[in-house]
Amino acid sequence: VSAAMDRIKGAYSLVIMSPQKLIAVRDPHGFRPLCIGRLGDGWVFASESCALDGIGAQFVRDVRPGEIVIADKGGLRSITTHCGQCPRSLCVFEYIYFARPDSVIDGSCVHTARQRAPEHPVQADVGIGVPDSGLDAALGYSKQSGIPYGVGFIKNKYIARTFIQPEQSQREKSVNIKLNTISSTIRGKRVVLIDDSIVRGTTCAHIVKLVREAGATEVHMRVSAPPFLNPCYFGTDVDSRENLIACSHTIPEIAQIIGVDSLGYLSTDSVTKLAEGGEGFCTGCFTGEYPVEVPEKKAKFRFERGLSEKE
Repeated sequence: VSAAMDRIKGAYSLVIMSPQKLIAVRDPHGFRPLCIGRLGDGWVFASESCALDGIGAQFVRDVRPGEIVIADKGGLRSITTHCGQCPRSLCVFEYIYFARPDSVIDGSCVHTARQRAPEHPVQADVGIGVPDSGLDAALGYSKQSGIPYGVGFIKNKYIARTFIQPEQSQREKSVNIKLNTISSTIRGKRVVLIDDSIVRGTTCAHIVKLVREAGATEVHMRVSAPPFLNPCYFGTDVDSRENLIACSHTIPEIAQIIGVDSLGYLSTDSVTKLAEGGEGFCTGCFTGEYPVEVPEKKAKFRFERGLSEKE
């Protein structure tokens, strides 16, 4: 495992089991979370602390970036030779979308982090969040702006997340089944709609349409992430640049496409301050600056210098 870590570059959190050992590994950048729990006399590893709560295990600590943790008959021990080799680069989208709000990642509560997200105040009557990851951000926006928080959607608990479905037709069908508006919250009101991100824009436009049909007089959208401008190479299903709406349209154009009266994104400076500590995040999908060299940059380097594939 240690030798493999010398060769593998990128994002990984692993749990490896043999008849005698349980081994947990987190990549030296710490792209993805991994934590340690104690259950009676045994040890538990999970990607999020909420999984430990679900089985009655006690959270012990996070696996450090680059650390190999071994649980065997002798107890718990770790190998730290790969720790500190790289700058910490936790995927900031864990706090925006991936993680459950009741998890604590690297010492920061996800629920609290999401409430720090919204920006761009506007005159409105009610603020509502798109379930699930937009709810905490909407609550934070309400606290910061003084606009009353309302429950605008009821979510079907038996449908998977639409962000990670590959086909647009699948995403649209899932949104129809997934969300239903509460018209008494929305009808006749100026609504601030809070969501975690806009990727392609089509699913977002459908959600805005639901709010319009429920009787909103105005819809102002606020996004708890910066615009997606680059693909992700480390496990997030962010599409190629030609399919990212922010790559080909201005913010006013996106607002018109999705059907809102105004649109505001979280700034790239603010996104790195969501969690306590405010540093050590990968924001490549927003900024184009990646902690690890990616294939496209290698190809561009070769092209600009007239090099062959072998060179």
